[in-house]
Amino acid sequence: MVVKDGELAFLRRCVELAAEALEAGDEPFGSVLVGGDGAVLAEDHNRVASGDRTRHPEFELARWSAAHMTPEERAAATVYTSGEHCPMCAAAHAWVGLGRIVYVASTEQLVGWLTELDVPSAPVRPLPVREVAPDVVVDGPVPELAEEVHALHRRFHGR
Repeated sequence: MVVKDGELAFLRRCVELAAEALEAGDEPFGSVLVGGDGAVLAEDHNRVASGDRTRHPEFELARWSAAHMTPEERAAATVYTSGEHCPMCAAAHAWVGLGRIVYVASTEQLVGWLTELDVPSAPVRPLPVREVAPDVVVDGPVPELAEEVHALHRRFHGR
C-alpha cells in the first residue's frame, strides 16, 4: 500500500497512541479519526485492561462519530489505526457509516506475531475487515511502521 501525502503522520500518531496504551499496561493499539477536511477529530488507544474487552479505540471512535458527526461527515472521514480492525470494530465502523480505514499492521500479521509469541487465541475469530464489512474501503498494511507495531506487541507479551 502506498500512503498518501500527509497520511504517514496520522499513522505515526497511531503508533504513539499504541505505545501510550502499552505504558498504561494495556494492549498496544491506537487510532485516529480524521475528517474529510484533514482535521483530527478524535483519537484513542486500547483500554481493555479495565476489564471491558470492548474498549478498543476503533470501537470508541465509531461511537464518538455517531454522537458528534452527521452521516455525510462520517462517510467522508478516515480512521487511521495501528492494527486492522477486529470483527467487532469493523462491524461498528460499518454500522455508523464511517469511511475509509488505513491500518499499519494487518490481521494476518497480528495473528502471525501472536502465534510466534504463544499467545492464546482470542474468543472471536480474527477476520480481515473486508470479510466483515465488504463495502468499507481499506488500505494497509504500511510496511514503514509495521516493525514498530510488532515491537510493541513483543513488549506487551513479555518477549
